[in-house]
Amino acid sequence: MEKRAKILRIILFAAVTVILARLFVIQIIEHDAWVARAEDEHIVQSTIKAKRGEIYMMDGDEPSVAVMNETVFTVVIDPLTANEEKTKSVISSAVPAEKMVADWKDIFADKTRRYYIVARGVKQTEVDKIKEAELAGVYYTKGNARVYPEGEMAASLLGFVNAEGKGQYGVEGALDDELGGEDGVLKTVTDVNNIALSIGDDNVRVPAKDGKNIVLSIDKNVQHKMEQFLKEQIDSTPATNAAGIVMDPSTGEVWAMANMPSYDAANYAKVEDASVFINVPLESAYEPGSMCKSFSFAAAIDTGKITPQSTFNNKGYMTVDGWRIENAYEGQIGTITMQTGLAYSLNTSSMTALMRLGDSETEITQKAKDVLYDYYYNKFGLGQYTGIELYEVPGYVTKPDAADAYNSRYANMSFGQGLTLTMMQVAAGFSSVINGGEYYRPTIVAGEVTADGTFLYNQAPEAVRETISAESSATMREMLRGTRNLMRTYGIDKPGYMIGGKTGTSQGIKDGKYTFDETVASYVGFGGAEGELPKYVIMVKIWGENQKLGGEADARPVFNKMSNYMIDYLKIKPGEAHV
Repeated sequence: MEKRAKILRIILFAAVTVILARLFVIQIIEHDAWVARAEDEHIVQSTIKAKRGEIYMMDGDEPSVAVMNETVFTVVIDPLTANEEKTKSVISSAVPAEKMVADWKDIFADKTRRYYIVARGVKQTEVDKIKEAELAGVYYTKGNARVYPEGEMAASLLGFVNAEGKGQYGVEGALDDELGGEDGVLKTVTDVNNIALSIGDDNVRVPAKDGKNIVLSIDKNVQHKMEQFLKEQIDSTPATNAAGIVMDPSTGEVWAMANMPSYDAANYAKVEDASVFINVPLESAYEPGSMCKSFSFAAAIDTGKITPQSTFNNKGYMTVDGWRIENAYEGQIGTITMQTGLAYSLNTSSMTALMRLGDSETEITQKAKDVLYDYYYNKFGLGQYTGIELYEVPGYVTKPDAADAYNSRYANMSFGQGLTLTMMQVAAGFSSVINGGEYYRPTIVAGEVTADGTFLYNQAPEAVRETISAESSATMREMLRGTRNLMRTYGIDKPGYMIGGKTGTSQGIKDGKYTFDETVASYVGFGGAEGELPKYVIMVKIWGENQKLGGEADARPVFNKMSNYMIDYLKIKPGEAHV
């Protein structure tokens, strides 16, 4: 007996030792892990949805809401407890058919499924009608939907928010992180029956961070007018598409960015042609044509290789790498000035400017290609991202040491073919040509509206770099004014203002060769009072599949209307001095 007792004491001691050791591990070493496990058993977590930021446009000097939030509901049915006939009757009469996301024959097919979403985006008034029927097994979850008070205006620029609450395209997509904010997490302590015991600030693990209210530099009045004029041009020509930009050349702020045709962002799911989602001025690179003569001429002027009065012999064509490159205009044969060459948009004039960049009169040297590329890419920012806050494509400008940097390619690049650029790249680079030679990064965000309604305007932008000298810029303004005046603009432009611009008619490519069977029409220009730097830059692009369109006939009329509107809208007083 004594021996058995001794064994029992040893076993008991060992058991107690194991228990104490285990308690030590649980209470001391694994304390945090067991507390977390206990919390998991008695804490219910739910998401605190962040409020999506609103989007504003400028209305003169004040922000105006362009995209706002509206409270909407998702309707959920428990097929086990809901009365099929009554539920179907009430909800079908209260909720529009386009908001239903399930077929009634499927909803009650499997009554073991206790949670069935039947409608989304249901308004408060529609939910109230359902609630009046006091239906069993019908529940509602609250959410937000985007509302676009301006309708289709600037839809391709603004983008939309999809059913999952993610921004798509335009501002909504590119600035989704800022607009969306950060969801929070709420933890609630419950008893064994999963009934909440307490809820309060101490139970919030991560509070929601609402999205930022972003103010765009877009002026809704300028945007509306640009879209109106573009639509009028489409309606009166064979063109099917149009796009336009209006910007401040002295800051880089974009006042309008328009695409036509447009769509209703509130009903984006009904869009049949997804191309309307594309923000053409930023997301579509193309060969802009003779507008690029503004850049090749500016480079030659700035390097001192030509002046407006410099002359060259225009034969109507040049042969480069065995290719005959002709002028679209057949006149002005013989010795003419560079000003005349630009005014009549002669390809031979821009090729002459390119040759002289390389100190030659008869050939395109490596130096010529190096200098042109330096101005195009490094100074004017062509063929690369501008850095604007939205989605954009870089386009392409062939490097002078690339395998395909043929002389013929660079000859074409001097007048805007053989390279691809976005409208924004052209408008921003052109702004530096005429604003005194300063390049500003384009921007579309003017600031934000705080939670208390205060408008915080962004700090005034600074020039990124000098592209050409102030003297060269003044010369280019005069050359572009002379170019515009030659195109029979008397009686169109208001007296006392300095208005200049350049057309662009780019050829399409068919069977590997350029063709005039399909052309894209463009125009870029500026305006302001005599004796002052320009106040605005406007760019227009007009096109249509298998359509022959011209910069002078089809794009310039939109500029004409928009230019006169901007003079009145900005209240620009006419000047007397001649720059």
